[in-house]
Amino acid sequence: MILTPLFVVFLVLVFALVWLFTNTIDKRKWVSLLISLVLTPVAYFYIFYPILNIFSSYHHQKHFDAEAWKDKPALRYEMSKEILDKKLFLSKSKKDVETVLGKSEWFSWDDSLKTTSPNKWNYNLGFKPGAFNNMQECIELIFNNNTVESIKQYQLEKAFE
Repeated sequence: MILTPLFVVFLVLVFALVWLFTNTIDKRKWVSLLISLVLTPVAYFYIFYPILNIFSSYHHQKHFDAEAWKDKPALRYEMSKEILDKKLFLSKSKKDVETVLGKSEWFSWDDSLKTTSPNKWNYNLGFKPGAFNNMQECIELIFNNNTVESIKQYQLEKAFE
């Protein structure tokens, strides 16, 4: 386990709450301290930490890896930040993009053509973890003259049955 400042702050917070709770049960300080020391790790790892993970939107960021992109499509959202920040595919040809990312999963609608455009490639990035998240992450690569002109990330709302 890695002791980070945030972990220590949260642990002290949980200890203080458990201490206040045990003081309502028994006024003897040594008993409250003993119970608090025993219950703090239990309360932290089985109550506080799971609730924190459910309601926070934190997720791991990974470096872009073409193999992981193809093998684990549900975890692509972890690589999206690097794709956008470093503009990995900007000025790449369709053939280069297809070699690395695979075939486009769908094309976006183009109002000027009144149909889907083969110059707007979309890829599913999966769902970011979270209790109430129903937004699917997607990335769109827009081509002009057979090279990537822009990259954008967006979300689609999904209804689960």
